[in-house]
Amino acid sequence: MTNKNDINYMEIAIGLAVKAYRMDEVPVGAVIVRDDKVISEGWNLRENTFDPAAHAEIVAIRDAAEASKNWRLSGATLYVTKEPCIMCCGAILNSRIERLVFGCRDEKGGGAESLYHLLNDERLNHRVDVVGGVLEEKCMELIQSFFRSKRV
Repeated sequence: MTNKNDINYMEIAIGLAVKAYRMDEVPVGAVIVRDDKVISEGWNLRENTFDPAAHAEIVAIRDAAEASKNWRLSGATLYVTKEPCIMCCGAILNSRIERLVFGCRDEKGGGAESLYHLLNDERLNHRVDVVGGVLEEKCMELIQSFFRSKRV
């Protein structure tokens, strides 16, 4: 279920996605919140760092764990502009994030709802509350705009 704070934090994530766009990265932004406080931010950095794992979610999770001095991010919510891939879903599960809020679905690579439901697989030892579609159109337009500019 979406709440008022979900919109506010997704707006922050969208701002980070714009930052990625300006760096010529796929525009995905992520924010991790605990106790109604932003504890980390991230945006895609794969192209600039030559790191295939530098997705916005991974960058934010690493930063949150370092800031918390704990790899367990229990009680945290991850806001991300695009549905996480399976790699990022693995990091979400391993870091024990409690809740995921994402913007647009990823029909070609989504690990939370579109292709897989990894975050709610009962065979795993942790499950995550998932809310999708928050500011979906804004998030989707940003990604579509980026890829349109690449096809010109």
